[in-house]
Amino acid sequence: MARYTDASCRVCRRENGKLFLKGDRCYGGKCAFDRRQTPPGMHGSRRGKATNYGLMLREKQKVKRSYGLQEKQFRALFVKAERQKGVTGGNLLVLLERRLDNVVFRLGFANSRNQARQLVTHGHFRVNGRKVDIPSFLVKSGDVVALRDKSKNVAVIKGALDTVGRRGVPGWLELNKEGLAGTLKDLPGREELSPTINEQLIVEYYSK
Repeated sequence: MARYTDASCRVCRRENGKLFLKGDRCYGGKCAFDRRQTPPGMHGSRRGKATNYGLMLREKQKVKRSYGLQEKQFRALFVKAERQKGVTGGNLLVLLERRLDNVVFRLGFANSRNQARQLVTHGHFRVNGRKVDIPSFLVKSGDVVALRDKSKNVAVIKGALDTVGRRGVPGWLELNKEGLAGTLKDLPGREELSPTINEQLIVEYYSK
């Protein structure tokens, strides 16, 4: 599968906001976006006002890149959200949050979604006692995500848990730091998700 290999900080600058793609570094003074917020490229500081289509495209790109998905994966989730009952935009955000790699990141077992995706792929986690190595696996209410016994001393995971207090664990998740496990207590409501995302622009983009 294709993946982005360029500098992560350029993505934040392109989308004009912190996407926290480099984990704990994004919270400190070394964050490149804090030092230089103009879009990348030699003409970045002179770009004109965005059109309505441009606003919709940028919002879609921002969310897609924040969760580390390719276009085909992101559109497939949108189609799934569209088929569900309720508001399509809200459904999409909940589906994104339910991905196993995102849950691992939110619980603090990884410093970034990219790191969480790698840990899941390498088979470090179990869901309800069963090994799951598919990052796109959708966690359900009541599911327990836990580290495998052999993975409890992995330095990267221990380091991430040491810094989880900096960003906190969402209220719809419960972390058992001593047991190295977490539970999805309930599906998040829209008020519990990022207020900086305008999901209606994404719906309008795909409705064109």
